[in-house]
Amino acid sequence: MSEEMTLDAYLAAGGILSNPTNVPPRYRAELMKLMATFVDSELAGSAGFADIVNEAPGLKERIAAARIVLEKAANADRVLAVMSEFSVDADRYATHHPWTARLARDADIGATRGDHDMRLAVFNYPLQGWTDAVVMNLLMGRAVAVQLAEFSLVSYQPLAETFRAIAPIEAHHAELAEEGLRKLLETGDGTKLQMSVDYWWPRVGQSFGVGQSQRFETLRAYGLRRTSNAELRERWTGETRAKLTDLGLQVP
Repeated sequence: MSEEMTLDAYLAAGGILSNPTNVPPRYRAELMKLMATFVDSELAGSAGFADIVNEAPGLKERIAAARIVLEKAANADRVLAVMSEFSVDADRYATHHPWTARLARDADIGATRGDHDMRLAVFNYPLQGWTDAVVMNLLMGRAVAVQLAEFSLVSYQPLAETFRAIAPIEAHHAELAEEGLRKLLETGDGTKLQMSVDYWWPRVGQSFGVGQSQRFETLRAYGLRRTSNAELRERWTGETRAKLTDLGLQVP
């Protein structure tokens, strides 16, 4: 960065930061919010899926479910390591929130976050058995893939590198979910699967947030976002609709 260029101009021009000491306050606040949302969602997702492991229909499925629980917690730990560079107490963080807390199944909070942590709204809803968990993991897994493609390009280099390392792990979770879903379809469980798709589709879609906002423009200027929420949701919708159609399921 040249001496004549302001930090905001540097970021708006595509510059990157790599050290907490160079991060301005507003940028730091938005960066921390982004990281906390990911960490809290991973920890809440891991905690919720842990309750489903013993409902898996076979040993292979239990191993896959347990792997997802472990790797989501490990992914949260990777981002927490970046947060700890900003004086976040990572050890206390993991036990500070009720990660298993869920709302009633018929609650409708839209994209609103809870009061207890920064998890995406979708992780406030409970899973109902193995079939429901597989569907949710497929839909959300594909949403996470779209979101991580965006976040892997953030202007804070240590976080971008961390997200790039996490992306293939999360992509594999969606692959495991698809494998599990195909196996369930072989058992003739299509009606129950479609009911779960109908329930989770709008809730996962809301995880992309509102279509456009002033905050997005700030994030784009800081190099923390590139693509609008509406465009990301559209990408997820198109790709996931094609996958569900291939499986013989319908988008509500």
